[in-house]
Amino acid sequence: MNEYPVVVVGAGPIGLAAAAHLTETGSAVIVLERGPSAGSAVSEWNHVRLFSPWSEVVDPAAARLLEPTGWAAPNGDTYATGREWVEKYLAPLADVLGDAVRVDSEVVGVARRGRDRVVDAGRDTEPLSVHVRHSDGSEERVLARAVVDASGTWGSPNPLGSEGLPAIGEKSSADRIDYRVPDLTDPAIRAQFAGKHTVIAGSGHSALTAIITFAELAAEEPGTTLTWAVRRSVTADVFGGGEADELAARGALGQRAKKAVDDGFLTVVSGFRTETVAAEGDQLTLVGDAGARIGCVDRIVALTGFRPDLSWLSEVRLDLDPTLQAPKFVAELVDPNMHSCGSVSPHGVEELTQPEPGFYLVGMKSYGRAPTFLAMTGYEQVRSIAAELAGDHEGARKVELTLPDTGVCGGAGLFDEPDAPSTGGCCGVPREAEAQLT
Repeated sequence: MNEYPVVVVGAGPIGLAAAAHLTETGSAVIVLERGPSAGSAVSEWNHVRLFSPWSEVVDPAAARLLEPTGWAAPNGDTYATGREWVEKYLAPLADVLGDAVRVDSEVVGVARRGRDRVVDAGRDTEPLSVHVRHSDGSEERVLARAVVDASGTWGSPNPLGSEGLPAIGEKSSADRIDYRVPDLTDPAIRAQFAGKHTVIAGSGHSALTAIITFAELAAEEPGTTLTWAVRRSVTADVFGGGEADELAARGALGQRAKKAVDDGFLTVVSGFRTETVAAEGDQLTLVGDAGARIGCVDRIVALTGFRPDLSWLSEVRLDLDPTLQAPKFVAELVDPNMHSCGSVSPHGVEELTQPEPGFYLVGMKSYGRAPTFLAMTGYEQVRSIAAELAGDHEGARKVELTLPDTGVCGGAGLFDEPDAPSTGGCCGVPREAEAQLT
């Protein structure tokens, strides 16, 4: 099948890194991006700063491709915003890749040429058929010897409802619910929240970022009130590993969020699982599954994580973990119900290979519903796959990667129970936060 290119779905950081590695190893590649430009998803959180430094968010093969153009790597010890990541790295990389990157091209399905998923014959001899819909409404089929799905999860945020499905009334109140961190530097967006009561739901890094941002708004805009609704108990571990976090900026993020709580900018409601969003005139009331209520709410910022969109992969054969919807072997490495201390074992083509020959899930999508994905994980994934597709089977399996430790033990499954005892683990018993919770 070497007459066909490798198709990469998504021109984000991992997709473009995949293209760089494939180009370097001599494979023809086409990158299909549904947005109007490379890094379109990243551009939607332009205002958010990464907690990984530049040295960890530039792929080595991409840097080698860029250097002959005169591109200079940003200071490796500094931290990029989403906008800077696009402007200083992703956009120049897409320019170097040239016509290989096709924007406004949404992949709406993948199949084996001439066969649906039921047919066994020809799955290892026929190319993959990538169904593409362009922004002008036209359609085409692109034949590929392999498909690397780096489409991420940004387009599929989890709902506010605690059962993994929208809460009662959530869809009808969608115009007052944000599922990403709002850009409060935009005057029009800021006006929607200033002087209003906002509920922030969630306890991951996005929620901590929102807590810091909204606390600053509350300090500057009289009448702004904030409620933080979390399913878990608010122990110190909710705020991350602090100084024990090997990513200093990630540790500092949690400490700044904790200070915002300590300073009394938020009312914290723990053990709250949203069951209903009830509209009462111009305001909303959130009702928990145990009957608790949060009333007089103007807007909700639901930062409850993301999930993979598998709807367009119905005709390829996948072996996914039933819990995380991640490749089975990757799920064993990252399952937040069992995983301890944020460490992830090195993994590459062996763990990412699917029953469908030549099809790979990479990047954030390879983690399914699990959080805490780092760019450097995805860069090593696509390096391994590119080596495999180039015939370097030994190099593909020499996967060496050490990820920064979070400094925190315990999985989301455990911490989701408000009164669950700690299993301890390598970091000891969770500490109660010395927060002034009202």
